[in-house]
Amino acid sequence: MADWTVSSETGVLTDVLVCPPDHYRWIPTNSIVRRTLAGADQTRTLAGADQTRTLAGADQTRTLAGADQTRTLAEAQQPSALALAAQHAELVAALRQGGARVHVLPPEPHLPYMVYTRDSAVVTPWGAVLCQLERPQRRGEYAGVIDFHGGTLWRKSSAGTLEGGDIHILKPGVAVVGASGGRTDLAGAEQFAAWLRAEGWEVRIESFDEHFLHLDVLFCLAAPGLAVACLDVLDPDFVAWLAAHGIRCIDVAYRDAMALGCNILALGRGRVVSARGSAALNAALRAEGLDVLDPDLSLFTAGGGGPHCLTGPLRREE
Repeated sequence: MADWTVSSETGVLTDVLVCPPDHYRWIPTNSIVRRTLAGADQTRTLAGADQTRTLAGADQTRTLAGADQTRTLAEAQQPSALALAAQHAELVAALRQGGARVHVLPPEPHLPYMVYTRDSAVVTPWGAVLCQLERPQRRGEYAGVIDFHGGTLWRKSSAGTLEGGDIHILKPGVAVVGASGGRTDLAGAEQFAAWLRAEGWEVRIESFDEHFLHLDVLFCLAAPGLAVACLDVLDPDFVAWLAAHGIRCIDVAYRDAMALGCNILALGRGRVVSARGSAALNAALRAEGLDVLDPDLSLFTAGGGGPHCLTGPLRREE
């Protein structure tokens, strides 16, 4: 079994875990996807599709151009499987272009959000921690994660709930854990923090409103000493704490954050993965001298997850 280890969010990413979106669909488990689904009464073109879908009321059907059949509104508002596969392939290509070995977690038909590999487990300097997912639709993801790691886990979350999107290992010796009371609650955050503190680490538990799903909707590291953050929402004390640790923030507006603008993945060596839709942020990151790889991930960000959510770092080199 590989000796996975991650000591920061900005070390050189050498190995990463992804899950193909074979069974992915939008399910209304967070504020972002609920907003996506609520837009189904308007005419729109789905990213990656070559056809325009005319939307009527929820009790009607709509005809898809070029299709031989009609589908109900509930079916038609879901993203195309081919478009999902194409966008995920762009992400995998970006990871490989950045130098990472890509490992694949086999998807399960009854676990549509398994594609967001960040949440089920998080790798620390001492190995993987199995998280305790809050939503019933995702709890079964633990089984595939245990199988992938061969049962070799450093710790297993057993108090409250804990999800990887709330865990940020800022640099060796310093971490922050988000606790919205939704996906990660205070009991889960405190248990994880206690494990790191026992190893001599400083760990901050940061509270925020569960409307924002995970802390990585509001904050992610781009490079050593540089983060992207929704400063309108984050507690100024948290921003000051980051500054005291030598981390400055590129501001991301609320609207952009809710489109997963902050949800980026640092690859190390001055490279970062950020969704193509985050044009203003990507320009700001490039102005900082970073090489931005920007796959189209619009179908996944509409479901509540971007590059950070879609990847589970397994090994980084400092």
